[in-house]
Amino acid sequence: MSNLELGLWSFPVLLLMIFLRAPIGLAMLLCGMVGLTYATGGTNMVLSKLKSEAYSTFSSYSLSIIPMFLLMGQFATLGGMSKALFKAAESWLGHRKGGVAMAAVGACAGFGAICGSSLATAATMSQVALPELRRYGYSGGFSTATLAAGGTLGILIPPSVVLVIYAILTEQNIAKLFLAAFVPGVLAAIGYMITVSIYVRLHPGSAGTRERVPYGERLRALVDVWPVLLVFILVVGGIYLGWFTPTEGASVGAAGTGLIALLNGGLTWRTFIGSILSTAQSTAMIFFIVLGAGLYNSFLALSQVPQELSEWVVGQGFSPWLVLVMILVFYLVLGCLMDSLSMILLTIPIFFPVVSQLDFGLSPEHLAIWFGILVLIVVEVGLITPPVGMNLFVINSMDRETPISATYGAVTYFIASDIIRVSLLVIFPSITLFLL
Repeated sequence: MSNLELGLWSFPVLLLMIFLRAPIGLAMLLCGMVGLTYATGGTNMVLSKLKSEAYSTFSSYSLSIIPMFLLMGQFATLGGMSKALFKAAESWLGHRKGGVAMAAVGACAGFGAICGSSLATAATMSQVALPELRRYGYSGGFSTATLAAGGTLGILIPPSVVLVIYAILTEQNIAKLFLAAFVPGVLAAIGYMITVSIYVRLHPGSAGTRERVPYGERLRALVDVWPVLLVFILVVGGIYLGWFTPTEGASVGAAGTGLIALLNGGLTWRTFIGSILSTAQSTAMIFFIVLGAGLYNSFLALSQVPQELSEWVVGQGFSPWLVLVMILVFYLVLGCLMDSLSMILLTIPIFFPVVSQLDFGLSPEHLAIWFGILVLIVVEVGLITPPVGMNLFVINSMDRETPISATYGAVTYFIASDIIRVSLLVIFPSITLFLL
């Protein structure tokens, strides 16, 4: 068996291991180790790679941004920012038809601006918003679907952990990727609010109403969210203006949210230790997946699969737009099996060389940024795609009374919104790129 055939056969083996519930990082690590052993005829390269790949991964300065953003999210939760965001949004929107659900989406967008994780955004906001949605008569399936979809804004609105990984893999500017993701992120939040408005009109019994809040109370609630705006402007604005590097910006954000949590009384010695441990656990999980992907991608590079695939696609004369659509559809399907980070780490080293060879009328940098945002959005859709969207299970585990089938039915409306948004961004790349 040639190295190329070995590389091609590794994909079904990897998917089978994932289907059998093997941890994704471990599955990629084992496939990479076995593949390198067969391809090189011994274990010398495997042992060498384990040493060098582990060191380069765990000592990477670029990857140190990840624990800082995760810690920032932990401190933001302790500082009561999630609750303040929801209360502010609810005070302005809650009296409208479906307004409390719209407020949940808006709060998810705001919390996503200081938390780079979709699952963390979904889990945190559900603790705040689910009781209020229940209180005002929102159906269980609609409530959980809204929060699952809103949670995906955590990886789209900068800062985003997944976007950082993409920038490292493709050697792109993190600040420019953050800026390019901002408008699609805002469009996502608006699209979800429109979806809520349509849903409650098609299903009038799925949402109740609440009383109108006086303007004085609304303004006070709006003032309470100033820490979120301050942290977001300081981190993202500081990175883009060159005041500090992305890693330094993440550190500044973590320090700022920590200080706010301390002043609000949410940060004690006990909660501080808990935040550090939780961040360490999440970081270890992410780094192990990165390590497994690094070893597996080394095997794929040796087998020449990415290069051969790129040459084959270009040689067939396919339309660049057809190739792009096929890749995006593949991500939608793969999203039913894998989490967002694993998808990025596994597929970008294969698909990015292919896309780079195609002519979309964009510069290489703009093409890489545009493609990255498209991939990020489609990966986000995978998080809420039945039957195994990760966000659906996170939210459903926090609301045991709601059958998962009810969540599936309501979330299809949000998936339709996502597909419309992806179509617009594919047809009009300038929506993504005009801020650059």
